[in-house]
Order: sequence, then structure tokens, then C-alpha cells
Amino acid sequence: MHVLELKTSQQIQFLDITSQINTIINEQTISEGICYIFVPHTTAGITINEHADPSVVKDMIRELNKVIPFNDNYSHLEGNSAAHIKASLMGASQTVFIYGGRLILGSWQGIYFCEFDGPRQRKILLKITGQN
Repeated sequence: MHVLELKTSQQIQFLDITSQINTIINEQTISEGICYIFVPHTTAGITINEHADPSVVKDMIRELNKVIPFNDNYSHLEGNSAAHIKASLMGASQTVFIYGGRLILGSWQGIYFCEFDGPRQRKILLKITGQN
């Protein structure tokens, strides 16, 4: 298992981690296999979406904030219920195929770590299986 360490700088932030994961795959010399990506945090998530145009991330964050506002008379005493809800919608894991020593993603796809309760120090766990 590999641990990818991140430090976020904003309350809500999407970080493109595609190249970092590809680097780890290259170091393992895996030519074909599967990469399991898991976020062990209840106020952060992982998603795959367009990474060619940064306005897509801005739009996603804006719409998530409309649907799940920060202050909405939540019961959770920590005051971060919106972060928990957003993280649940994004999900805590993704599975991506590896072929030719790289992640198999669509032309415009990238893997994003989604911070909803930052800034924080975060971890992403990777399990890479396959053959050389």
C-alpha cells in the first residue's frame, strides 16, 4: 500500500492528483493492473472528472455549495455537517485500471481529491495490483 500525503490550503478545494498516482505506478513498474484509491477522511472525498478546463471544478464547487450550504441549521455540534454531506456524495474511493504503465482515463478525465473541511493535512491510500 502507498500513502499519498496532501496539504490543502482552502476550506473547499479539488486537487488533481492524477500525475502523482501515475508517478507511483511508474515507480512500481506495473504495466497492467488496478489502482484502488481510498480517502480515509469523513469530510473529504475522491472523484473523477474533467481536468482540462479549471472552470469545471469551479462550477462543481459552486453548485455543491448551493445544494449543501455551510450553514443550514445542522445538528452536528462540530459545525461541519455540510462537509460530511459533500464527502458522502463524492464517495471515499475509486478504482481505475492500469494499462501500459498508466492509469486508463478518458481524454479529459483526471482524479481529484476533494477537500470540504480544510485547510488540513490529508492522506490518500493507494493499493496497486498487477503485473510488470
